[in-house]
Amino acid sequence: MSEEEAVQAEAISVYQAYWGQMQVLYADTDADTDALKQFAAAEALVGAKNDVQRMRDANQVITGRVTVEDQTVTKSDLDRKVPKVFLSNCLDITQWNVLDAKTRKPVSLPSTRLTKYTVESLVEKWPQGWRVVRDRPTGKKC
Repeated sequence: MSEEEAVQAEAISVYQAYWGQMQVLYADTDADTDALKQFAAAEALVGAKNDVQRMRDANQVITGRVTVEDQTVTKSDLDRKVPKVFLSNCLDITQWNVLDAKTRKPVSLPSTRLTKYTVESLVEKWPQGWRVVRDRPTGKKC
């Protein structure tokens, strides 16, 4: 494995850990969102914390697991002060169950919602390590 491939693999690993942490936060209404700072920063951190808060405000939790599939490095720019890796991923949330946090009964969801969709992400190497800084769903099925 080349040095560039190793760096890209590290960025992908952080992205997977980010979604593992999101899974924990969606499932537990008391989980501390500050743990996200290990994996995310900037736009991604703010967006993730807002998403978790929206779920909590709606009195909902998500159980089950998320899967990140088909991770592809679409571009990398490693020869700069802040190295960057751009990713395309298929986020599979088919195993997630949205529940009322108190009753633990399933929440009614639109039948047309996407449960496998493409997400474009940017991971940067900050002084503290690799961080997801942008994570945007494209609205496209994968």
